Amino acid sequence: MADRIATYAEFWPYYLREHANPRTRSIHALGTAVGLVLLLIGLLFGPWWLLPLAVVTGYAFAWGSHMLVERNRPATFTYPAWSLFSDLRMAWLMATGRLGPELEKAGLR
Repeated sequence: MADRIATYAEFWPYYLREHANPRTRSIHALGTAVGLVLLLIGLLFGPWWLLPLAVVTGYAFAWGSHMLVERNRPATFTYPAWSLFSDLRMAWLMATGRLGPELEKAGLR
């Protein structure tokens, strides 16, 4: 990617194309879910060390899927905030069965 993406509207289709393999998306969603559960448990009940573990777990699943499945560089390194938001958005759309149309708009499937 030579040019920096200027808007989130441009980033979202790029993000989806970087997650073209369904296994990558599934691993991401699993990592996001595990990370959110650890975060929630840590916030509500403790222990405090669950909070950083939640972050590490989420990123470990995501980055691992990029290295082992997709074989590309995670968008987190260039667009950290948009990438985090997109991880959550993609996981939510997957969980609610509404990711298909977004993938089609991005030129996938």
